[in-house]
Amino acid sequence: MTTPVAIIRNGHRTALKWHRGRRFPHDTAFSRARIAEGLKAGASSEIDLLLTADGALAVLHDELLEQSTTGVGPVAKASADQVRAACLLDPDGRDTGESVMLFEDLARLVREAGADEAAVLQLDLKESLSAFSPDSIARFAETARPVARHMILSGGDAAAVKRLSDAVPGLATGYDPCLDGAMEQVMANGRYAEFVAEALQTAPDARMFYLHYELVLAAADAGFDMIAAFHAAGKTVDAWTITGSDAVSLALAERLLALKADQITTDDADGLFAALK
Repeated sequence: MTTPVAIIRNGHRTALKWHRGRRFPHDTAFSRARIAEGLKAGASSEIDLLLTADGALAVLHDELLEQSTTGVGPVAKASADQVRAACLLDPDGRDTGESVMLFEDLARLVREAGADEAAVLQLDLKESLSAFSPDSIARFAETARPVARHMILSGGDAAAVKRLSDAVPGLATGYDPCLDGAMEQVMANGRYAEFVAEALQTAPDARMFYLHYELVLAAADAGFDMIAAFHAAGKTVDAWTITGSDAVSLALAERLLALKADQITTDDADGLFAALK
């Protein structure tokens, strides 16, 4: 079976990013085996990062451990050891027996997996700059430097992304301008060009911009090609998140391909690839 990495449409390559490291809809999020598979195949995978109480970064999306692990309580109040002691839950809420990774564990996986040169892990910071101490920034930098070529650091706080990336020479960066009501506001007022200009001003060094697919398509319906606007500034665009591969999802993905999205975040990379290739 061909590993779903990218789709070529009308001469344009669109990568398929595995949302939370999942290739199939019923994969366990952030599973070591699936992330290693993506690394070997040259896929792009999203990795969410949350700070623990003692300044480590946990590979988790949800702020409460019980939402996706056997642990209990806020990640922010748990130690790194407590987070590591928790096990991932599968999509049905069952204990997988696989411990939660810290960022250090992820970096070790990259080194040991035999990563293809094209493989990229999108490190999606779920924290603001104020949450980081000098020690936690130093810890991130020390861990990231040896594997930075396989990573892009992104998030909704451009200041946090810049501060951490400044400590890791050569680490690519991205920015998500759609959070905290910003997407809903621009979809209501229709000022799409201003939205792009503000995003570029906020994160001038970002290589990739992460845009909710509904925003991209609403702008297109209004006659504004948001992806083309970012391309004109020398940037690439990830459209997130296509959750399935049913008829509705395929129609959305086809529109994003026609608009030349550089990457589509998906929970069903295999389904989309099989239907769209």
